[in-house]
This record gives sequence, C-alpha cells and structure tokens, in this order.
Amino acid sequence: MTIRLLRGQSFSWGASWPVALVAPFLVQCAMVKQAVSGGATVAMHGGCPDMTSTDSIDKFDFAGAFTLPPATAAKVRAGVSAAVEIQALAAKIDTDLTNGCGTLAKDLGDPTSYTNGQDACRAAAHSIGDAKAKLGPKASIQLDVSEPHCGVDVGLYGSCAASCDPTVKPGSVDVQCDSGQLQGTCSGQCSGDCETAAGAACTGECDGSCDANVSGSCSGACTGKCDGKTSKGAACDGKCEGSCSGNVRGACSGNCGGTCHLGASASCSGTCTGTCSVTMDAPKCAGSVKPPQMSADCQARCDAQVQAHGSCTPPHVLVHITNASDPVAAARLQTVLQNDLPLVLSVAVGMAKNVGGIVASEKALAEGVAAALKSGPTNKMLVGALLACVASPLKGATDATTGIQGDVSVSINVQGSVSGGSSL
Repeated sequence: MTIRLLRGQSFSWGASWPVALVAPFLVQCAMVKQAVSGGATVAMHGGCPDMTSTDSIDKFDFAGAFTLPPATAAKVRAGVSAAVEIQALAAKIDTDLTNGCGTLAKDLGDPTSYTNGQDACRAAAHSIGDAKAKLGPKASIQLDVSEPHCGVDVGLYGSCAASCDPTVKPGSVDVQCDSGQLQGTCSGQCSGDCETAAGAACTGECDGSCDANVSGSCSGACTGKCDGKTSKGAACDGKCEGSCSGNVRGACSGNCGGTCHLGASASCSGTCTGTCSVTMDAPKCAGSVKPPQMSADCQARCDAQVQAHGSCTPPHVLVHITNASDPVAAARLQTVLQNDLPLVLSVAVGMAKNVGGIVASEKALAEGVAAALKSGPTNKMLVGALLACVASPLKGATDATTGIQGDVSVSINVQGSVSGGSSL
C-alpha cells in the first residue's frame, strides 16, 4: 500500500454542524411492513448473518441466499455493514460525551451518574451556569482552545476498501491524505505539531504546561512580569514572562507538556502531526482521506469504519476569569474547565468536523440500498426474508445519525455556555 500527500491543496473542516441530517437507509413503509411478516421465511431459507457483526455480514452469501444479482448483493452487503459501522461511531461519540460531560458536571457538584451523552452535557451546561452565577455580575470568562488533531488509520481504510469493493485489489490500494497532515510516530525530523504527554523540549510555541520560564499567555498564577509589570503569583490576563502555574501558550524555556507547534523541523518524542523526514510508523491521516477509486457504497462504509476507530490529540484549553467577586469559586471553575472540557471539545471541535463528511456520503448510500432492495428477488417470500434481515441494522443506523446530530449539538452548546454563547 502506498500513501501519498497532496501538497498545495486547501482543506476546509467546516465550522458548524448541519441543521438537519439526512436520515440514511430509509426503506419504503410498505416494504418495512412486508418485512415484519417475513420472519418465518427467514428461517426457511437458512437465516441471516449476525447483523451486529461486519465480519459475519461480509462472509454471508446474500446472492445465494436471496437469489440476488452479484452487484445487488454487494450493495446490500455494503449498506448493512455501513449501518453497523455508523452505529459504532455513534456509540463512541456518546461514550466520550457521557464521560467528559459527566465528569465535568460531577466536579462542579452534581452527584448524578448519567448514562448518555446528551443528558450528561445538559447537566454540565447547567452546572457551568450555576458556577458562573457565583462569580458575580461583573465576572468575565475567556475561553481559548487549541484545535485537536483527529487522525484516521489509512491502513484500515485500505483494508476496508479491498474487502468491500471487488474492483480494488488487496496490496495495491492507493490511499491519499490531503493537506500533508499525517499523524504518527516520527523517528526523524517532524515538521508541524508534536504532542508530548510527559513533556519535552519545545523549539516552537508550547500549548500546555511548561516546567520553566514562559513568555506568553498563562491561565494560572504568573510569577515574574505580567505585561511588563512585576507579578508575584497573581493572575495575568496579558503576557506572562516568568513561571506560570497553569496552562501556557507561548515560548517555553524548559519542557512542554502538550502540543509544541514547531517553528522548524525537529525531533519529536511523542505524536507528530504534519510531515516527517522519514516514513512514519503507524501513520494516520489528520487531513481528509482521498480514497481509491471505489463504489459510493463501499466509500460510505469505509468512512464510517475509520472514523469509528479514529482518535484525536486532546485540545488544550486556556481559561481566563476576570472581575470575579468570589476568587475561590473562580479558581475552582477554572481548574474544572481546563481539566474536563478537553474531552467534550474533542467532539465539539474535532470529531464534529469529520462526521459531517460521513453523513453526506450516507445519502448516496441510502439511495443505493433502496435501489438494491427494489431490484432484489422477485419471489415475494424471499423479498420478505431479505427485508426482515436488513430492517434492524438500517433502522439502527437512522437512529444513530440522529443521535450523532444531538450529541454534537449539545457538546457545542456546552462550549458556548462557558463564555456566554449558546446554552442549554
């Protein structure tokens, strides 16, 4: 498998979530009703694959079981597999929000254990509102967020393409990554951003913690100079030159724990996002994947699969609270937001941008599956059996896209509730 970077191309992530999602995998009402009465027929022809497992679906002979033309069987297989993948992606997003928003709400005094992301995020926004009310009417909160880098496995995309589309030959898949944004372990020189959890020397701008003197924005107490004036551990709303007890964004003379925005090519002991002077180990694409020539059905499936297994470097959050009437309450809120908000923002800022492309591709897939079902077996009993097999995963995928829309919207509202934007 080869990986090519397309240089000189622009890539727009898109800043907002669609107002309405196109519900994928819609099956005509009459066909769904017919499927309900097809359960007995399913048993007659040998049953269905495990419709929660893509492995089981991929191995099942839809053509033989339902007397389908090979092309029609391929569309059905790709469609139900994509349905399973989109449900996995929705579950991953919801789990992240349940954990992120649930922890945020708990740390602000809400003892409730939430079982889904939307309820947890509504509670988090409410808790943020209560915490802000304790700061007084003159208090102001400034939220500064660095963008997370979300990468998807290009190797997984290639494997998916080869297993889904018979025209794609295994071992010869050409997966391209736009914008020159690969992500992985770089044993050579990294050009771009370097994410280090433990901390390392940073030759550019540090976005995170710094164990030595800094020159830049500081979310905690600044000891040294703040905007040129002596500061002995006070909060600094301007440029701190000295030591900072919180997160920083600026030059760091020691080790940077977080993202180092490299000013020039340098070694990276963590995760490199950008380009590497040698071949990266386990590369992911942090730009957009340009897949090989393949069917729209399989592309939609592979988009969902790689996103369900994707990951984001954590965004780094700087919170500045000024004019608070209760300094203790302000310090507590600042600490909670900086610790707990990044996981929420990985969805609100990171994953949301990638999922939008998947939802768009699902519209084409929905049309393909509907067409395949209409041109399926002429035997009415087999039609009922086929519909009984596919009805559950297709309905699940429709519900999943609705859930994704709600999860992303509520995560964006949590972000907005901090600085006075959107609230729940």
